[in-house]
Amino acid sequence: MRKALHLSFLLSPVPALIVSLCIGTYPIPPSAVVSMVLLKGAQLVSEVLKTLTLGKISFSVTIPYPSVYQTILFEIRLPRVLMAMLVGSVLAISGAVLQAIFRNPLVNSYILGISSGAAFGAALAIGLSVGVGVTPSAFAFALLAVFITTSLARVGGRITPVSLVLAGIIVNAFFSALTSLLKFLMEHDKLASIVYWLMGSFANSDWGSVRVAFPVILVGCFLIYSMRWQLNVLSFGEEAKIVGVETEKLKFVFIVVVSMITAVSIAFCGIIGWVGLMIPHIVRMAFGPDHKTLIPLTITLGASFMVLADTLARSVATYEIPIGIITTLLGIPFFAYLLRKTGGGWDA
Repeated sequence: MRKALHLSFLLSPVPALIVSLCIGTYPIPPSAVVSMVLLKGAQLVSEVLKTLTLGKISFSVTIPYPSVYQTILFEIRLPRVLMAMLVGSVLAISGAVLQAIFRNPLVNSYILGISSGAAFGAALAIGLSVGVGVTPSAFAFALLAVFITTSLARVGGRITPVSLVLAGIIVNAFFSALTSLLKFLMEHDKLASIVYWLMGSFANSDWGSVRVAFPVILVGCFLIYSMRWQLNVLSFGEEAKIVGVETEKLKFVFIVVVSMITAVSIAFCGIIGWVGLMIPHIVRMAFGPDHKTLIPLTITLGASFMVLADTLARSVATYEIPIGIITTLLGIPFFAYLLRKTGGGWDA
């Protein structure tokens, strides 16, 4: 049973991908989706072979489906679904990493202020046209938010779970106030788009955004995956220092990577909360706290969850609901459950 559940978590992005590509204002049959994706892959292989062999080896592949199917699938839904998978993986793995570093099951990028800091940086770049790219600006303010949060939380040389959460609340309020000030100063034509963006949405996802986000997120997730065993060491807290582990350096590396991939995600889709809280705990409750298992399953389940949540957001009504609303409605009762169960501590 445990192996079957492990396999289902690991492979969950595949059925989630197919379902999300089928459902929408213009539904496409599952058989057509699978066939078109496979044929499109064969087309790409043919083009690569033709290029590498200078035309000596090639084969022709045609897609026997209406052009409207191809346009909807490959130009609209597929890049959106891929972006949702990338962002879901990022938010989920970020929560798992921060929970291990700070030994607090209620910590995620939203609570620590990373999300609000990155959102302010992105809003600053978009709304006021300061001449800095959205992603660099979001990344810089995400790091600033982490620095302020950890500085405020450090009491007597150590960071306690309670002080960390309280510092995160302060930093969130600070950057939220700055973002509100920006919205107040913005021109009216930009205000509506920024407000909608802050609620989270994949509506503007295209192949251009996927090409920019994919390499950054891939490198960040790979670094965390390759160092996942060290998260087990950091979760021991002060005991790790006794055996000679440079915990502060490790924490710094993980925080920089988490801030980088979180900032990139927010720059393209806005604020989407609670994913980093729910997904790691679902995996942890099913398979335990070992990060060698936790990290890969968190990545795949986070991708699946976000894709299905986005599918719900764009299909439950005649208009699209911002996905941040969907994840928040799901996350609040889960957060309340964890708070009652753990009392805010790691070992409770």
